[in-house]
Amino acid sequence: MPLRILVGCKRAIDYAVKVRNHFISETKFNLNNAKIQVKSDFSGVVTEGVKHALNPFDEIAMEEAVRLKEKKLASEVIAVSCGPAQSQDVLRTALALGADKAVHVEVPGKEYETLQPIHVSKILAKLAEQEKVDLIILGKQAIDDDCNQTGQMTAAVLNWPQATFASKLQITDGDKEATCEREIDGGLETIKIKLPAVITADLRLNTPRYATLPNIMKAKKKPLKKISPKDLGVDISPRQEIVRVAEPPKRQGGGKVSSSEELTERIKKLGVV
Repeated sequence: MPLRILVGCKRAIDYAVKVRNHFISETKFNLNNAKIQVKSDFSGVVTEGVKHALNPFDEIAMEEAVRLKEKKLASEVIAVSCGPAQSQDVLRTALALGADKAVHVEVPGKEYETLQPIHVSKILAKLAEQEKVDLIILGKQAIDDDCNQTGQMTAAVLNWPQATFASKLQITDGDKEATCEREIDGGLETIKIKLPAVITADLRLNTPRYATLPNIMKAKKKPLKKISPKDLGVDISPRQEIVRVAEPPKRQGGGKVSSSEELTERIKKLGVV
């Protein structure tokens, strides 16, 4: 029987947005020239006026789910995003890429700022049970917080097998088993897991397609359901506190030497040799 697949779709700052090299007061923040900057109170980064997009690893996860459907191995692809009202933008993108329907778990304002992987994993687990899905595919991590936790926690909550950092995926044994190739230190590892399962997508799993204009128009007519964490019985009270967010130290400039002897002397002074 074809699989029902749930795909996580996080709204993150677009990877093409550049980082400011200095702090700027939020009151002077120019929305027409938005770049990533640390907030003046060091509680996080400014997101207002900064371009957002579907998290690249989640885009790869969506592409893999759509490919499974095109191979007749999946019957339905469900896109899910947890976040503010703007998260519907990435869900529309997912629908244009080939998802059949979308679920927006709305988490507004300050609540979203403290939303953590443990909360998202519980939300995904509840939706997986409600939708009776056979496979969850997530990006291995989000490019904003780089937590790399949601997939593993979701598998733990559901008590499902997991295959993380998948660079190749094959459904075998009559849709009852998945064979995943994953990159590890020093080589590749191939594992087999029973379905239902959670898989996280690595960079080399596939190359996502572009959303065509006809599919973008069709996406507007596809169902998009809006619910809240309370509807799923999930408590999103923060479990941890961000103490301080700061830019890394500025890299020191280099210098020129006139000879190899001078270079050797400088290296000796640095204690490298």
